[in-house]
Amino acid sequence: MPVQTDVTPVVVIRDLSFSYPTAQGPLLAGLSFSLLPGFTGIVGANGAGKTTLLQLLAGQLTADAGFIDGACDAVYCEQRTDNAPATFHAFLQDWDSGAFELRGRLGIKPDFLARWHTLSHGERKRAQIAHALWQLPSLLVIDEPTNHIDSAARELLLQNLRRFQGIGVIVSHDRELLDALCYQCVWLDAADSQVYPGGFTQANEQWQSARHTAIAERDKLSQESKRLQRELVRRRTQAQSSHNSRSKKGLSRKDHDAKEKIDRARLTDSKAGSQLRQLGGRAAKVDADYQSMHVSKQYDTGIWLPGAQSHRNQLFSVAAGELPLGDDRVLTFPALAMAPNDRVAITGCNGAGKSMLVQHLLGAVNLSAERIINMPQELSVANASRVLEDVRGLAGDALGKVMNIISRLGSRPQQLLVSRQLSPGEIRKLLLAVGMLRTPHLIVLDEPTNHLDLPSIQALENALADCPCGMLLVSHDNRFLDRLGVTRWAVKIDGQGNSQMH
Repeated sequence: MPVQTDVTPVVVIRDLSFSYPTAQGPLLAGLSFSLLPGFTGIVGANGAGKTTLLQLLAGQLTADAGFIDGACDAVYCEQRTDNAPATFHAFLQDWDSGAFELRGRLGIKPDFLARWHTLSHGERKRAQIAHALWQLPSLLVIDEPTNHIDSAARELLLQNLRRFQGIGVIVSHDRELLDALCYQCVWLDAADSQVYPGGFTQANEQWQSARHTAIAERDKLSQESKRLQRELVRRRTQAQSSHNSRSKKGLSRKDHDAKEKIDRARLTDSKAGSQLRQLGGRAAKVDADYQSMHVSKQYDTGIWLPGAQSHRNQLFSVAAGELPLGDDRVLTFPALAMAPNDRVAITGCNGAGKSMLVQHLLGAVNLSAERIINMPQELSVANASRVLEDVRGLAGDALGKVMNIISRLGSRPQQLLVSRQLSPGEIRKLLLAVGMLRTPHLIVLDEPTNHLDLPSIQALENALADCPCGMLLVSHDNRFLDRLGVTRWAVKIDGQGNSQMH
């Protein structure tokens, strides 16, 4: 097992800036904060730069400006779990008591590497994080650790992360995890990134309070700027009229009294002119303060999914049967059917075969592919790039509709279009938006809240709650499922490792 090095007392981030070559502006600009032992949460909307910041901390990207001091042996746990970590075999073969205990605590079995590509995403995520903890880094950087994992695995993960003695940085949409684990949160925002003490709930309250204060101050500056501009117009008009009335043109050269009165009036005008210039300077300063006061934009997040009910009596009907799960295990299920407006959630622990059952049911659906939105747990990098290119190639009206949906899901459409590579959360939004153009009759979502930021999850809940078409979901997010009022098909694993639907 690796030997624990001296814990780095602090990692300092100073004036950090980064932009992608195709972006219109910097993604991160002038970011400064410090990291102490314990966990720091990184929160913000999809596309705000959370994953980019983690990659900078882990040394996978190089900043355009600024520096990161102290991150000498960082270990990065990315969102994706396509491949096993490079030294995962060494972790499995390490029989040091610490490694043995770690594998036991997180349920890592000796054959995980051999059957990596048949493991559930939740099992891969547990293995990925166990391997990272085994390396005992001074800086542990984790992107969305609770994606795909069930409630029991999530509790195991939390217990083991709490044992970590180094500096941890975590990106997550899991509010309860952030509250339980983090001593501070960095709130990434294009207008003004801030660091707040505490977990997500405390940080969110402070961020919302600061934002409301900033909005009130900006409105006050706007009103003052408009008042001063009106006053400037009034005084300039008055000064011009006064100037015109005090011309000496037409006066007799011998009318000294009249000329003296005009000279005295012009002296007064010069004083008024000085006051006018002062007023103009004040108006300019107030306007500059207003223009420089950036408040993060919050997009409307309500979405109406234009889904229509199919005229068929059933979306699918399958006879009772069983599916092979590998390693001589099977999933047994009864006869299953789904009506056009049914809302069904398949629930159960990791490795129970839920995603495989969904694929089996999709094969029996009585709809054309155009009428189905099918969003899998994960999308390969190649497929994600293909989705992005397809969207960029849409005609103007269709592209506008997709971008409007993306905006209502809390992302910046123009930044999304010029991005070289989108985050998994943004790809999910694109898949959903494109599918909505086709007036779906069935929406199939496998772990729909994975990778999405919190405002996007709430928007998705609202959209699906009003959608009239059928829904087939797989999710560990009970709050999300309760909001949608689904019928649950529970899959459980028996003592022999086989799965059964009840």
